[in-house]
Amino acid sequence: MSANTPYPVPDFRNLFDTTLSPLLVLAPDFTIVEVNRAYLNATRTERSIVGRPVFEVFPDNPDDPSADGVANLRRSLRSVLETRRTDTMALQRYDIPTSEAGGFVERYWSPVNTPVIDADGTVTHIIHRVEDVTEFVRLRRAGQERERAEAAARTRAENMEIDLFVRAREIREVNEQLSRANAELDAAGRTLREEQQAKDRFIATLSHELRNPLAAATAATELLALDLPEGHPALSVLERQLGTLVRMSNDLLDGTRAVTGRLELVRGRTDLRPVVAGACADIRGLFDHDGRTLDVGLPAEPVLVDGDRLRLAQVLTNLLSNALKYTPAGGRTRVLLSVAEGRARLTVADDGIGFAPGQAEELFGVFMRAAPAGPSTPEGLGLGLAVARTIVELHGGRISAHSEGPGTGATFTAVLPLASATATVPEPRRAPRSRTTPKQLAVLIVEDNTDLATTYRTLLERQGHHVTVVHTGEDAITATRAHLFDVVLCDLGLPDIDGYAVARAVRSRPHGGKVRLIAISGFSRGSDQGASRSAGFDAHLAKPLPLVDLLELLGGTLPER
Repeated sequence: MSANTPYPVPDFRNLFDTTLSPLLVLAPDFTIVEVNRAYLNATRTERSIVGRPVFEVFPDNPDDPSADGVANLRRSLRSVLETRRTDTMALQRYDIPTSEAGGFVERYWSPVNTPVIDADGTVTHIIHRVEDVTEFVRLRRAGQERERAEAAARTRAENMEIDLFVRAREIREVNEQLSRANAELDAAGRTLREEQQAKDRFIATLSHELRNPLAAATAATELLALDLPEGHPALSVLERQLGTLVRMSNDLLDGTRAVTGRLELVRGRTDLRPVVAGACADIRGLFDHDGRTLDVGLPAEPVLVDGDRLRLAQVLTNLLSNALKYTPAGGRTRVLLSVAEGRARLTVADDGIGFAPGQAEELFGVFMRAAPAGPSTPEGLGLGLAVARTIVELHGGRISAHSEGPGTGATFTAVLPLASATATVPEPRRAPRSRTTPKQLAVLIVEDNTDLATTYRTLLERQGHHVTVVHTGEDAITATRAHLFDVVLCDLGLPDIDGYAVARAVRSRPHGGKVRLIAISGFSRGSDQGASRSAGFDAHLAKPLPLVDLLELLGGTLPER
């Protein structure tokens, strides 16, 4: 044939049929549309399989409970259709039917599925190429002589070299993607931690900054109460509103701790009866306003739990505050403490606005409120119930809400596990001392808020104490060097050095152990209290500090060092 004579066009069907590699052509619905002789020989089938679904021709071996050939092949074929990319499968066991009815013969394959894509980018067919590696698997399993195994391995290695190269490249790409994803996750984690720390610092600082003016206003109100022993309508308004602001400040700080899982408990054997009685007594004055009624029912026997007395009182206070907000003037709220089925049960029921039954769980969410926002909506941040649920669950209990619907009132029930039967009844708390203390004390007030310092000074001087006021940490150290004080009331957040440094300086002196150091601060987290104890403070109290509590401390109810 001359050089100018064109070569005849190959017979592609003949080329396909004589290809040594077993090839099967599938339609997108996995119907067999073509097959070459090598494939028919390898699978012991006839051309009659053309036109039939591939999984009908080659089902899983029913005698092999671990057979997964159909699932793996289907997954690979779907991947090719979705990605329009070749999918190289791992070595597969895929038994093939025999001529005997219900018979199968064990076979192992190395399959590759390649898409055929038209000009429009549509997958028109899938070429399913396999290599029968059954003998290789059997040789490896049976432990044939080394020479034959090496020869078989070389043959398979030659046939699978390209496949291994493709797999290695794909694995490398996946590893690179994983590395990038891990780096992004690390960066995102660092950002979240930094944002959380910044939010914690902001909430702590905000709480501190709110507590300072609240403490000054509370002290000023108590001073007015001393000057107006007959009382004044404005004083009751101030007391109620300041109490609301204090609870909102506490809810803001505790709400953040509840959401982040850092709410702390100081557990001990606690009788819930005085906890309930005390919380109700503290808030009863607010219920008496506008003719509301607060009924309390307590059992005759102790109700012992292993819990944090102050936090459990906070649960009831939050529930009562919630009832107070949503109960109209003249309404009634009932508090009942009981024991049922080996658990303590605390119920707060009101005849207020109620809520839709399907809203019960939503009420315990952060910033959730029963009434929609509007000019008549009660004050509050929507954090009280979320904090209450967190405290109850930290005690191993649960809390729920129930209402028959709007206008039918609401019932909140907290259930707590009882303490062990061998627990002893806690000793009753000592009655508070008189509001006046017979002993005159030399008191140093260290407070940078001049309004609060001046008001504390006036209140204490009214009780007969000798009071000195300084506004910085350095002045406090100087004052305690020149004079011996009985008590030092010290803020922690001072403009120069903090209160911890003041406490350490006082304790380091020869007579420093005789001074009663009391931290009074807007910072009241568990870590703050631990730091104050380490610095040498005898007590750590949160602002605003009521005058009666301050006088109890000065009267000697604070434990000696």
